[in-house]
Amino acid sequence: MDSTLAKGLGVLEWLARQGEGARLADVAQSLGLGRSNAHRTLQTLVQCGWAAQDIDSRLYTASLKMFELGALVDGAVDLKNRLHPFLATLAQATGETIHLAALDGPDIVYLDKFDSELPVAAYSRIGGRAPAYCAASGKALLAARALNDAALRARLALASDDLPAHTPHTLATLEALQADLEAARTRGWASNFEEWRLGVCGLGAAVFNARAEPVAAIGMSVPAIRCTPAQASALAPQLRACAAQASASLGWTAPCGQAPAPAAGRRHPYVPDAT
Repeated sequence: MDSTLAKGLGVLEWLARQGEGARLADVAQSLGLGRSNAHRTLQTLVQCGWAAQDIDSRLYTASLKMFELGALVDGAVDLKNRLHPFLATLAQATGETIHLAALDGPDIVYLDKFDSELPVAAYSRIGGRAPAYCAASGKALLAARALNDAALRARLALASDDLPAHTPHTLATLEALQADLEAARTRGWASNFEEWRLGVCGLGAAVFNARAEPVAAIGMSVPAIRCTPAQASALAPQLRACAAQASASLGWTAPCGQAPAPAAGRRHPYVPDAT
């Protein structure tokens, strides 16, 4: 373990927990450091922007950089518990199987779910995986990233533009997948019509954090016998509204109802709205 780093982090944490500024002597005594050692550590924190020293009182405090970083990572902490109530509401409203998923390499991983109580239902397993390119939740997250062909190929760990088929309905090429992702961006939700498992269809919409980054997707698994394109379109508004509410809970906002500007060199990602 790097003792210098550990000492600096210890001082920073101690400062952050104080209700007011601290003197050099307070820091040294509380943490068992020599005055010169404590002074060097504090000055390093000040120079790096992690701490501040009042010119008049000479007291040290943790800087707002701690708050800034905390705000950035807050949306990723305990994502499952934060979004669980939104999934519960959607499950009750639709009666279908609802899940929360996140990208992990070329796959999605199911983080949470509510099983349908209908006689014929589609099921997923918490901790289970599915290829992102043929699951609606995965396609929602890929669509939100608006990747070019090279980036999408790398994301999916593809050696060519051909996509491994899991059913006769799996999209066969990268070109076909990009067209499907473009359609998902346009309408704000992605679909899967028996592309991963025969007899199972799905819808997915991305959830965004305060930086307008897609951090998860809310998905709906529906048996193919009640998931025609028209039926999927009828369910989609409830899914999009749920994703919008979940995104808002993570701090996502759009000025004047407009989607945030895309990163340079990327096509505009879709962002959920409450309609």
